[in-house]
Amino acid sequence: MEHAEPSVGWVNRITVLAIVISVGLPLAALIVWSLAFRWNFPDVLPAQWGLDAWSYTISPASRVGEGLWNSLVIGVIVTALANVIGLPAARALGLHEFRGKSIVEWMLLMPIIVPAIVATMGIHVIFIKLGLTGTYLGVSLVHLIPAIPYFVLITASVFANYGTELEETARTLGAGRTQVFLRVTLPAIGPGLVVASMFTFLVSWSQYVTTLLIGSGRVITLPLVLFPFISGSNHANASAISLVFVAPAIVVLVLTSRRLSVDKAVMGGFGRL
Repeated sequence: MEHAEPSVGWVNRITVLAIVISVGLPLAALIVWSLAFRWNFPDVLPAQWGLDAWSYTISPASRVGEGLWNSLVIGVIVTALANVIGLPAARALGLHEFRGKSIVEWMLLMPIIVPAIVATMGIHVIFIKLGLTGTYLGVSLVHLIPAIPYFVLITASVFANYGTELEETARTLGAGRTQVFLRVTLPAIGPGLVVASMFTFLVSWSQYVTTLLIGSGRVITLPLVLFPFISGSNHANASAISLVFVAPAIVVLVLTSRRLSVDKAVMGGFGRL
């Protein structure tokens, strides 16, 4: 048992190193490409450097600003809707055992298993009749389909380790449902809820096919701006826009790792007490 901690430490270091390499090397390549004005094979580094790609990226002609704003707005709407819709379902799945629970969990996984284009094609016809195509609301609702499973499953795992004793104590002291939720439940599940919300935002942020079909070319998000450059030959512009696109994912990764580290430290402190 005394030799277990050093071995775990080495495993953690190797894991962190692997993550840094797997994330850092592609990012480094994107940064170099975005600053390359002329880079021909077999040169190891660009023959000429420049900021032309970044100048184009921040210009109105690239539509990156429009796509970035639309992606942020839709991501926030989807995250808010996921909290409203998914939180009760996650609580039920995490705290209660009932007949057909496994079927419900499989149904939650269906949007992840079924290709997005298959589900979106059927929804597209309905949204046309409802006048939701080409609108923020329509795109947000279709983004909920792949986002809700991640939110519910992550939050359900939080509720699975959550005890309701404090809620019952608060009710016996005269607290109402809203007070119990805001002062007892929310602080207890807050860290897990934040992580689930961040992952939900990222799922919405990365949607391409669903946005293309339901947005009808009127709602332009960052993936729609990025895709033509990836399939084209202008690697510098594609790299610069890709860095803008992956920035939220990096932020979420850092914030999530910090949150998990804080939770681990707090739980460790309680364990020592």
